[in-house]
Amino acid sequence: MKIASLATFASLICWSAAPALAAEPGEVNIYTSREPGLIQPLLQEFTKETGIRVNTVFVKEGLAQRVAAEGENSPADLLSVVDYGNLMEFVDRGLTQPVHQEELDDAVPANLRDKDGQWFAFSMRARVIYVSKDRVDATAMTYEDLADPKWKGKVCIRSGQHPYNTSLIAAMIAKDGEDATRTWLEGVKANLARTPGGGDRDVARDILAGICDVGVGNSYYVGLMRSGAGGEEQKAWGNAIRVILPTFKDGLGTHVNVSGIAMAKHAPNRENALALLDFMASDEAQKLYAESNFEYPVKPGAPVDPLIAELGDLKIDPLPLTDIGAHRKDASLMVDEVGFDN
Repeated sequence: MKIASLATFASLICWSAAPALAAEPGEVNIYTSREPGLIQPLLQEFTKETGIRVNTVFVKEGLAQRVAAEGENSPADLLSVVDYGNLMEFVDRGLTQPVHQEELDDAVPANLRDKDGQWFAFSMRARVIYVSKDRVDATAMTYEDLADPKWKGKVCIRSGQHPYNTSLIAAMIAKDGEDATRTWLEGVKANLARTPGGGDRDVARDILAGICDVGVGNSYYVGLMRSGAGGEEQKAWGNAIRVILPTFKDGLGTHVNVSGIAMAKHAPNRENALALLDFMASDEAQKLYAESNFEYPVKPGAPVDPLIAELGDLKIDPLPLTDIGAHRKDASLMVDEVGFDN
């Protein structure tokens, strides 16, 4: 089965057809909610170096439900998703198994992986602040600054219920408690220039249009916009903003979310999957990951794409993602309680 054709094929196969991907010598099967093309260069290089063929099954929605339904007969070796909340769901549902590899522990910082080895992050996107180059002089801000009354009517953001934002809110709950976070969220709502919605690139678009002066977005969208990958119009959006790598008021670092991977509980090709995990933690693979997605590599010292490097040196908030994840439900409830998206 060729990787290039699998993305199309996988979107058509039904759950009952999954066992067709069986344990085979020299193969490894990845179930992913990410477009397989995003990591295809990395997988091709792995196959070139090891001879192990990678079969990628794209599951846009309900990946955890699918693996649970397949049970012990699941052909999945590795589960690859965006957002650490999805990785934690795999663990909560008993769909993973621990991996203890020195190479992985050395490459992936402790706050970006499960303490029991149930999942590992392999790339990051920082939750940053976009500001107008023309109308805002600030070059440094905290997340708390978004609630400052001086920004009244000048802030744009996507839905508060989006995982990128519930993660940020959850991090603030973990640091400052629910009362302080609720006050902050009410302050941000009071500063909104428009109803929360759209995507992070729409925030940059609206800053260019003068609808708002300040917004919240992910770092990798800046690379997508400024590279011209989304066309000349989006390039103009990206060039209209200055990107600030904010911290919380404690000054410890910028909040990040991740793309990560877990070993499936019933992985039929476990040794091949371990080989792929080790490869993904290598300098070579981390560089390929960064180049293909405009994301930050997790391995300290691994090179960053030049467009992302221009944003400045990323200092990651040290709070473990698992600690933040424990507050995601509370963050979601808080968004509704304050009517943030209304």
